[in-house]
Amino acid sequence: MLKPTLLVFGLLVAFSYIGNTLAAGDVAAGKKKAGICIGCHGVAGISMIPTYPNLAGQKAGYTVKQLKAFRDKTRKDMAMSSMSESLTDEDIQNLAAYYASLK
Repeated sequence: MLKPTLLVFGLLVAFSYIGNTLAAGDVAAGKKKAGICIGCHGVAGISMIPTYPNLAGQKAGYTVKQLKAFRDKTRKDMAMSSMSESLTDEDIQNLAAYYASLK
């Protein structure tokens, strides 16, 4: 029988692996594309505007989900919907990888 701590550790490792592979992208390509994000979310993903979220260190899977929702208009925000409408799935994966890489 597995000890509860080993089971929890194993689950954490598995979920970490799954989360990282679901949103794999090219960090360098994401950095190049991030120029469209700088005005609101800051040069290094840290916003100087209190009402805009920081993106640095955000989990890639979450960023992918939100950008796709803005692009597909299932999540509404005038600025984000217009900024994301031209993003491809690959662009979104790359942006998510880039911001996740920032700590």
